[in-house]
Amino acid sequence: MTADVVIAGAGPNGLMLACELSLAGVRPIVLERLNGQTKENRANGLVGQVVRALDRRGLHERLSGSAEPPRPSPAFVFGAMPLDLGRLDDNPMYGLAVPQRRIEQVLEERALELGVEIRRGHELTGLSQDEDGVTAEIAGPEGPYRLRTRYLVGADGGRSVTRKLCGIGFPGVTRDDSVSRSAHITVPAELIDPATGGLNVPGYGPIPPFMHHRTDHGMLAFAPFPTGTLISTTEWSRNDGDDEPLTLDELRESIRRVLGVDLPFGPPEGPGPHQLRRLSGGNTRLAERFRDGRVLLLGDAAHVHSAIGGPGLNLGLQDALNLGWKLAAEIHGWAPPGLLDTYETERRPAAERVVMHTQAQSALIAPGPEVTALRVLFTELLRDERTTKHIADLMSGADIRYDLEGTHPLTGRPAPDLVLETETGSVRLAELTRTARPLLIDLTPDAALAGALDGWRDRVDLVTAKTAQEGLPTALLLRPDCYVAWASDSPNPDAKERDTLRTALASAFGPARPAESFGAPR
Repeated sequence: MTADVVIAGAGPNGLMLACELSLAGVRPIVLERLNGQTKENRANGLVGQVVRALDRRGLHERLSGSAEPPRPSPAFVFGAMPLDLGRLDDNPMYGLAVPQRRIEQVLEERALELGVEIRRGHELTGLSQDEDGVTAEIAGPEGPYRLRTRYLVGADGGRSVTRKLCGIGFPGVTRDDSVSRSAHITVPAELIDPATGGLNVPGYGPIPPFMHHRTDHGMLAFAPFPTGTLISTTEWSRNDGDDEPLTLDELRESIRRVLGVDLPFGPPEGPGPHQLRRLSGGNTRLAERFRDGRVLLLGDAAHVHSAIGGPGLNLGLQDALNLGWKLAAEIHGWAPPGLLDTYETERRPAAERVVMHTQAQSALIAPGPEVTALRVLFTELLRDERTTKHIADLMSGADIRYDLEGTHPLTGRPAPDLVLETETGSVRLAELTRTARPLLIDLTPDAALAGALDGWRDRVDLVTAKTAQEGLPTALLLRPDCYVAWASDSPNPDAKERDTLRTALASAFGPARPAESFGAPR
């Protein structure tokens, strides 16, 4: 085998998977058809539970430039309607305004630190597989060649070559009834509201920042990012075959149609790269299957949907976190039967939820008096805190619960943020999970569960600690993706409790091994 895993695609999802595999002692090779990082900025930040997930790999500090842990956002938007999240006791909506180019840069830097080989200018053109591995055919700068690998992962986007080579269907809906235009601009300082940072449009009124603003004729979003002010419009009309590049004058005309007035603005300042993009229509599609033998699909290769609400990176990066440790377990030989198949059974429902809520939001921003009436009703529903919490959980991905054995409310859900008191001092959970190792966190008074870990100490790390936080379990077993595989509230676990822990250990991390068989990971 040339490589344990070949990953087609060096976007955020492929790079995240490469980092996860490398942390688990697996040798990935990443292929990218582009010679350098793309200058196109497809996303302007991270939204949802993925912000916490990146914090638990030590990447939040690199992206934010601050050592402070992530904080929930006090407000967000659903279908161009504001969500007041500040009133929620448990707000799951985290946000981090970082351009996708920077996200890719940080993930590539981290991958290279971990020894990942990234081959730019190399494109997957064919593949064949057998019981032992996959033979990948590649077009490189010096001509075609082949790689032999145990597994191949397609992280090569919505037009995935990997998916097509495997003959995996991509059913869904293509729409051509909308046109979106977006560009970096400069706005006269006198039009900026100093209190909110929003726009005061002459003859129209205020437009809040970082919110979708719907009118009867379309939608507008104004986003004064630190890296540049971005404005975008969406109109419900066909793009009548105009393949010419977008111009600022065309954007001005679109804003006039959406708002009914002119917005004075100028070209962007600074070196760029600056966005100037027109998108027509959109796709909502879900792959028929995420796995074909030793080939798997990741991110947009497995699912595409509207970008409204910014769920794409939240979904794709968490796909990578879910797949990485399972693929490593298969390669190292300790995966319990069927573990790799749970990648699809766990992540497909998450993709289906994103497809559902982005389609719902698209319906809520459409033109027409009947939609306006629906929005009035929806605004009334959002006054109920329970409705706001339900939508926040949906958009952030916090409503996903994996189907794992166990009755504890936390089982199958992301681990809560913990501050633990250990022998070496106070430590956040996020500082303990940067190696991507499974953890048994034992908070019982006498570390009563430590002995139950015998037989899994080669795969699972033990943390014994205390905490002043209230309402927490006395013990948690965490998978490498920081989802709870088992939990207990008992301060003095009995033999039955230890047996359920051993069952959970075997279910997630394979059968126990005698201590003399332990060795360092490959």
